Amino acid sequence: MTEAVAKSQSLTGSGMSFENILAGYPELTKEDIRACLLFASDRERKLQVLE
Repeated sequence: MTEAVAKSQSLTGSGMSFENILAGYPELTKEDIRACLLFASDRERKLQVLE
């Protein structure tokens, strides 16, 4: 599952729609993808604070 989530981040970042990602990774939900993007955003903010 972790690999699919990481891949969904990459695909979303490249402009692929949630629907296309979900077609390729049916074990994911829209909520999974949103949570993944929120995690990445939060992590980026925390890394900027550490610099």
